[in-house]
Amino acid sequence: MKNKLVASFALAALVAGLSPLANAQNLAIVNGKAVPLARVQALSQQIARSGREVTPDIEKQIKDEVIAREIFIQEAQKQGLDATEDYKVQMDLARQTILIRDLFTNFQKTNAVTDEEIKAEYDKFAAANSGKEYRARHILVEKESEAKAIIAQLKKGGKFEDIAKKASKDPGSGVNGGDLDWAPAGNYVTEFAEALTKLAKGKTTDTPVKSQFGYHIIRLDDVREAQLPKFEEVKPQIAQQLQQQKLANYQNELRTKARIE
Repeated sequence: MKNKLVASFALAALVAGLSPLANAQNLAIVNGKAVPLARVQALSQQIARSGREVTPDIEKQIKDEVIAREIFIQEAQKQGLDATEDYKVQMDLARQTILIRDLFTNFQKTNAVTDEEIKAEYDKFAAANSGKEYRARHILVEKESEAKAIIAQLKKGGKFEDIAKKASKDPGSGVNGGDLDWAPAGNYVTEFAEALTKLAKGKTTDTPVKSQFGYHIIRLDDVREAQLPKFEEVKPQIAQQLQQQKLANYQNELRTKARIE
């Protein structure tokens, strides 16, 4: 009796034009056309990749969207819109986009950045940025005579921060009383760096320092050993940067090998 019952259900499905397996693989039948569940899965994966959780409510919305799309597609096909030249061009562009995305995704999967590569890049960064950091302030003016006049004011007891706010032509530091925050000397132009490293802590240059930007009056507030971020703190950023470099190199390699006539 059980076998006959199963056979009866299978026969009914076949009469309806769908096997039990086909029913399991489809979301719905729209105007006699099956809508595969694979479309729901594809949209769900897109949403998951964007970082959103696919909740039961979201999944229901996706299913409704997939069915709505099928309805609209069928109407567009009835109107012959899939035979237009514009449609063909847009489809070709979409095909290219998908293939290129998959090409790069596959490359990144098979050429993942290793922990050894990340550590080596961090060590290189640490070596280049180790040493001393300087906390300095400066006042930038256009003329040497202006700089000399400001130095004279400072020697008479003028407050560096107040003068910087009023007179400095550097828009970034001027509003902050000339504060340049912590930075290695190598961050500055040569003339500025040389004058800065010769100063004792708390001292101000007693002659104007000329650079390509104008004339500087520099005060050294403090000196310390460079404060580098810990490896684990910057590991994700380094990994991302190296992966982007690998991908860029791969793209350039493909362009170089290509024969363009």
